[in-house]
Amino acid sequence: MTATLEAKERVRRQAQELLRLVVVGSVDDGKSTLIGRLLYEANGLYDDHISQVRRATRQVGEEIDFSLFTDGLRAEREQGITIDVAYRSFVTGRRRFIVADTPGHVQYTRNMATGASTAEVAVILIDARLKVLPQSRRHAYLASMLGIRHLVVAINKMDLVGWDRGVFDAIRSEFEPFVGRLGFAGVSYFPISARDGDNVVAASAKTPWHTGGTLLEFLETVPTGESRVHAPFRFPVQYVLRPDLRYRGFAGQIASGAVAVGDEVVVLPSGSRAVIAGIDTFDGPLERAVAPMSVTLRLTTEVDVSRGDLIARPADAPRVVKQLEANVVWLNERPLEKGREYLVKHTTRTVPARLETLHSRLDLETLKPVPAESLGLNDVGRVTLRCLRPLAVDAYAAVRGTGAFIVIDALSNNTVAAGMVEPATLEADASVRGGSRVSAQARQQRLGHAGGIVWIEADLARVYALEEQLFAAGWVTAVAVDSARIAIAAAESGLVCLCVGEGDEASRKRLRNELELSGVRVVGVVPSATADDVRRALG
Repeated sequence: MTATLEAKERVRRQAQELLRLVVVGSVDDGKSTLIGRLLYEANGLYDDHISQVRRATRQVGEEIDFSLFTDGLRAEREQGITIDVAYRSFVTGRRRFIVADTPGHVQYTRNMATGASTAEVAVILIDARLKVLPQSRRHAYLASMLGIRHLVVAINKMDLVGWDRGVFDAIRSEFEPFVGRLGFAGVSYFPISARDGDNVVAASAKTPWHTGGTLLEFLETVPTGESRVHAPFRFPVQYVLRPDLRYRGFAGQIASGAVAVGDEVVVLPSGSRAVIAGIDTFDGPLERAVAPMSVTLRLTTEVDVSRGDLIARPADAPRVVKQLEANVVWLNERPLEKGREYLVKHTTRTVPARLETLHSRLDLETLKPVPAESLGLNDVGRVTLRCLRPLAVDAYAAVRGTGAFIVIDALSNNTVAAGMVEPATLEADASVRGGSRVSAQARQQRLGHAGGIVWIEADLARVYALEEQLFAAGWVTAVAVDSARIAIAAAESGLVCLCVGEGDEASRKRLRNELELSGVRVVGVVPSATADDVRRALG
């Protein structure tokens, strides 16, 4: 009987709607205390954990320190601050919750961005005594940039200002004009005391002027908007399963949308099409799967699919591009360097990239872009990245899973930035393979030859003479001087591009390496090469 009841309870909890929220704020605003209070009131803690915290706090003469329920690192307890992101969960009669407790210190803003990246609601705490701080604005902007639709402003420690309504109204009046420009679907304000629990779970008699209910009531009823299930289907391939000659499946997690047996799909960036033959899971085959399930897809035809490819539906497939225009949060103490080569990790695909342009840095006081030569730790800026291999991307506002990426320092392997793809990206790079409805094979048939890059170290007069010979022989040609970007785009459009470097030896070597890393066919010829020599080299 007990086992049956437990099984029913598990089913009931699994059926409840899940809300992910992130709690942010400046140092000592009371984030950990608020989360500890929610866990305590919602019976989301074990008895031995409660007893341990009671023993620890009695030593300093207090009844219970709720912050110790989440500050799990020894360094956090010693310093009294949050350093790492702590995830906690609890269940009420209406919803299941996963809460991210993020650091408030400016040094750990990178951790805050991590915790907020999957949240649907952000709770920003503001100390009633200190009012709105620069870090409060930074966190609010990051929450909006990361796609969070609902913001809660919890003005904490109201007990330390005598529950003065004037203080609450003054903070709200100061903060409202700022957050009103960030595009949140809704912003709600609560006067609370996380330590004493006022207006957290139960309404407080100390704030008869507050008619907005409690924080928990809001979290239980806030609309979470469209689910990932209703977004376009996106399936980044994580692993190819080939246990024997009879089975070939593609494993991964559905980033968004749904897929069913019999659906036609396209594999990007190659553009190959196939039909879903089967959907396999650990528990057996399915007819339909939805985000965020982890499944293995089988296709009806033997198309080339590998880790890093993305499977989508042809009608609403993402754009395949090499140039990314994005907002980035710089997460490294070493400043951004324009022109430096990095790695971009997008879903399960990692490609070399160059940071071509830093358009601006965001002034978090005015929310206006300002000119900048670099980005420092925790700065937010708009950049253009040029990838050496194509990526299948969406705008971050449309599909988080395929609109986000990280930038990695190729030498240290440190993550230096988190990026969100801007819609402007999808309007560019029309010539990139996979970003056009015309296949490379069709271009080859029309032109009579395949595209490619011819590397030649000769003076420009000789290069242009060779181009004229090739054109006279029926080849569609182009010339790129010190530009891998132009050469790659031309070759992928089906042209034969003569590429020459006019810089010093080190510059020419970097240019040649960038060409060869692009995946486009590159051949080298001597300065005295003729049109026939080029034809033979390209095959």
